[in-house]
Amino acid sequence: MEKIVQRVTSVCHTDRVWLREFLAEFLGTFLLVFIGNNSVAQSVLSSESAGKFISVNFGYGFAVTMGVLVAGGVSGGHINPAVTLTLALVGKFPFRKVAHYVVAQYLGAFLAAGATYVVYIDAINSYEAGSNRPIMGDGATAGIFATYPQTFLSEEVGFADQVFGTGILLAVVCALSDPKNRVPKSLVPLFVGLTVVAIGMSMGFNCGYPINPARDLAPRFFTAIAGWTWRVFTIRTWSYIPLVAPHVGGLLGALIYMFFIEAHSPHDDQLPVAADRDSKEMEIKQV
Repeated sequence: MEKIVQRVTSVCHTDRVWLREFLAEFLGTFLLVFIGNNSVAQSVLSSESAGKFISVNFGYGFAVTMGVLVAGGVSGGHINPAVTLTLALVGKFPFRKVAHYVVAQYLGAFLAAGATYVVYIDAINSYEAGSNRPIMGDGATAGIFATYPQTFLSEEVGFADQVFGTGILLAVVCALSDPKNRVPKSLVPLFVGLTVVAIGMSMGFNCGYPINPARDLAPRFFTAIAGWTWRVFTIRTWSYIPLVAPHVGGLLGALIYMFFIEAHSPHDDQLPVAADRDSKEMEIKQV
């Protein structure tokens, strides 16, 4: 068995960096969307007897942690087009890599939606009880895969909701990647996941906090071809918001962090001086 595994590994091995990054982002995003949407499915299809809104928040938070942990060592674990494009726009990520990162993220999210459908198809059919794939309202199941606004939510507020949510996410991502903060690399996936939990628990009521274009658009496209029809894109004026607003919010969040925090951090050549001064002050106190 060991020889078979070694042979398969040698055949599958690639030295192409872009392909390794593509595979990592694909798998990380797949885990994010599969685990996250499954937590929604379990809550919706059981009429909240096997999961409530709080379990969905933690489900998505842990899903993000898992995705970043799996992909992080190879690609950095972006698993979100808003993260990838924002970091490129602010000069923290090379633009030449944006294309294969984003394609991998959307593809991973699409196949994850398909996997959720396979796992829960019997439960979906039972829950709908013969109705024709409702999208919104009582008995709706499209919300398992993509986000939909509450009936009271206006387009403007929905857009602002996603700008704020993704802005918070990117501000934290920038903080975690800031060398001045010295956050242990091993803890980054957990902190990103907890950030998503916090966003969901504080901003999830309006529209389900997509804050990730791949997490919303790719599964929405899957539902369009899996029986919910193309009305998933036209029902209310909503489907463009989870695609556009996270990119706007992500860029604003990163710029705000850079303006308020990063721009005022001491230069690297000043840090040892401060460290020496603190050390000397400690020696004086000890004496």
